[in-house]
Amino acid sequence: MTPVYISDLDGTLLGNNAKLSSFSKKVLDELLQQGLQFTVASARSVVSMQTMLKGLNLRLPVIEFNGAFISDFDSGRHEIINSISPNIVESIYKLILEFGCVPFVSSFNGTEDCVYYKNVINDGMRWYLNDRLTNKDRRWRTIEDLTHSFSDRVVCLTVIGHAQQLLELESAIIEIHRGSVETHLIENQYSPGWYWLTIHDYKATKDQAIQTLVENYGLKKSDIVVFGDQINDIKMFKIADCAIAVANADPELKRYATLVIGSNTEDSVVKYICQDWSNRYAVQLKSDIT
Repeated sequence: MTPVYISDLDGTLLGNNAKLSSFSKKVLDELLQQGLQFTVASARSVVSMQTMLKGLNLRLPVIEFNGAFISDFDSGRHEIINSISPNIVESIYKLILEFGCVPFVSSFNGTEDCVYYKNVINDGMRWYLNDRLTNKDRRWRTIEDLTHSFSDRVVCLTVIGHAQQLLELESAIIEIHRGSVETHLIENQYSPGWYWLTIHDYKATKDQAIQTLVENYGLKKSDIVVFGDQINDIKMFKIADCAIAVANADPELKRYATLVIGSNTEDSVVKYICQDWSNRYAVQLKSDIT
């Protein structure tokens, strides 16, 4: 069966500097030219992916915002949008304010992607804003009243703060909206000590997005091989034919792994893909000859 390789980005395909190494980029480019089926599934936006993976010919759509969008890599056009119900957005926004937090609101306004913000109340939020502005991210917009952004199709509310505060907020959100939303709480590895709580629609998960790719892009007879490092990758590990964790992965994720390879700083994902692709291709050639 033809393999389809799907990798997480941060902590998995990317190094600790949040960049794709020149080695990995060169090898991926060569394999893609040979017909490799490869894409990425990340909490990042396609705008961010386009910067990091510039030059790669990704023919399959990318999975962004943990499955909130399935998008064409080159154009950024969204082929699937899983937005949060407007009444749920309003309810969660009120909860966020009650906990003394302020969210970033990521949305699609019918024409383009937007990230709205008003007050930046801590260094964790400031890091995120500065990082995106430094990278000339065109989505960012200041707004006097964040509720005005709710007329867009909101795909993610991002709250940045300290762990305990966000744990309590997450529990409150789940208690009220269990089954309607998907939440992830993770430390920002590039800004230690600051945690991100992201809230998506319940359909916005990597496993559901992968199943959509399989059904819509002629991949039903393919082996799905996935790579990850964090607990938000567990669901896609469960549905994959082969689930591969990097050495630096969360111990909880490793419990669901078919295999553990080297760390994200060693180009381990691309080295594995190269070897596996070569092995499968050699076997296919032999099969064709006989």
